[in-house]
Amino acid sequence: MKTSKEVSVQKITPFLWFENQAEEAAKFYISVFKNSKILSVNPMTVTFELEGIKFMALNGGPHHKFTEAISFFVHCQTQKEVDGLWKKFTANGGKENQCGWLLDKYGVSWQIIPSDLGKLLGDKDRAKANRVMQAMLQMKKIDIAELKRAYNE
Repeated sequence: MKTSKEVSVQKITPFLWFENQAEEAAKFYISVFKNSKILSVNPMTVTFELEGIKFMALNGGPHHKFTEAISFFVHCQTQKEVDGLWKKFTANGGKENQCGWLLDKYGVSWQIIPSDLGKLLGDKDRAKANRVMQAMLQMKKIDIAELKRAYNE
């Protein structure tokens, strides 16, 4: 049992390498997510928190670029949440990709996924689940109503 003096430390922290936009990116990310804040800033690194998860960002120079091999999966409860996040992330240079994936203006890959998608894809009726999969494969931003239409065909 932890005492009141012990602080819980997040064991794994995502660490993002930017050329020189670490603070700018951190400020952008905290503007996207409601429960977020900058924790510390120095010339090389920025520590920030998004929805309770601590991140670190480095001004590391042009040596490494982001790839879609790693992405951040955002669980969304409503179409309004999907639409709002999609709009914020694709604004000012972000790029839409297929199946709920996008790249933000810094090249970081995000998956903006409604929880309904997993429920529909996991249905025991494989014909329904397959129709949902086929509908999703045609989408960039996930449309919950369209997924449900495919499910109910």
